[in-house]
Amino acid sequence: MPYKKIIRLLAAGVLAMAGSLAVAQSYPARNVKWIVPYPPGGGSDVIARTIGAQLSKQLAQPVIIDNRPGAATMIGADAAARSPADGYTIFSGDNGTYVFNSALYKKMSYDPQKDFAPVTLIARFPLVLVVNPNAGFKNAQDLIAQVRRAPGKFNYASVGAGSPHHLAMEMIKQKADAYIVHIPYRGAAPALQDVLAGQVPMMVLDLATALPQIKSGKLNALAVASPNRLPQLPDAPTLKEVGLGDVEMYAWQGIVVPANTPKDIVARLNAEIIKAIATPEVNKKLVDFGVEPLSGTPEQMSAYIKSETVRWHALIKERKLALD
Repeated sequence: MPYKKIIRLLAAGVLAMAGSLAVAQSYPARNVKWIVPYPPGGGSDVIARTIGAQLSKQLAQPVIIDNRPGAATMIGADAAARSPADGYTIFSGDNGTYVFNSALYKKMSYDPQKDFAPVTLIARFPLVLVVNPNAGFKNAQDLIAQVRRAPGKFNYASVGAGSPHHLAMEMIKQKADAYIVHIPYRGAAPALQDVLAGQVPMMVLDLATALPQIKSGKLNALAVASPNRLPQLPDAPTLKEVGLGDVEMYAWQGIVVPANTPKDIVARLNAEIIKAIATPEVNKKLVDFGVEPLSGTPEQMSAYIKSETVRWHALIKERKLALD
């Protein structure tokens, strides 16, 4: 290769690196939009606002929460996927966004693998099997026995078709070899209201939403979907303890950015978000709320999504679940 051509290529490489470094050093120069695919006031929204407030301090720029609920998180995911890949739009999806939807829906407006670059996992919600105290179930073993004896007699509510709560209950049904009718709702609030009112006897809820109702005696916690009993619910057995085998399920969340976002900006966001979550005040708020804070590298998040995809797509196929 001619000497002058080598010099030109080296110079171009140096200029590209300098440009990238300049972008990283100047980022962020304005507010960052955080898209949340759920309504204000829910668990996902609380997590985003808790972390976002600290992140804003660290970045010295406003972090604006943009709630885009609906269509099993696909409205928010589509908005994020179509945003400029410049680090000024971040998105916190969940199991449904990154794993379930691609198996449940034939047509999607986004591709969870091609349209996003992982940043970090941020939190997971322990899941709890709860029932109305007047539903007539003494404990989890009694519930399993009753639903097995009467296939299709009992209903369960979910916070939405395709949600982690929905798929967790489908896993329970598979392990229990039982048929319980699924009644999907648009969000936790209406689903919970009908269970509290006795219109539907049972559902799987995240700990953050369920705990106040359990403490007040309005719901009974029959089992938890964690590998060990939860300190907040020491009397609630694990699903393994009630005879359903090794079952571990969470509603987890992670942050992504549009694909092709510069890697140095992804690295900056990763470091800043992990730092925000580790801040004692933020960490305590998340734990008190009922979630388990998480963190990790983009590579770890990508590997986790792949392993979860294998696991849950097998269940969805086995259960013949489809939402379109």
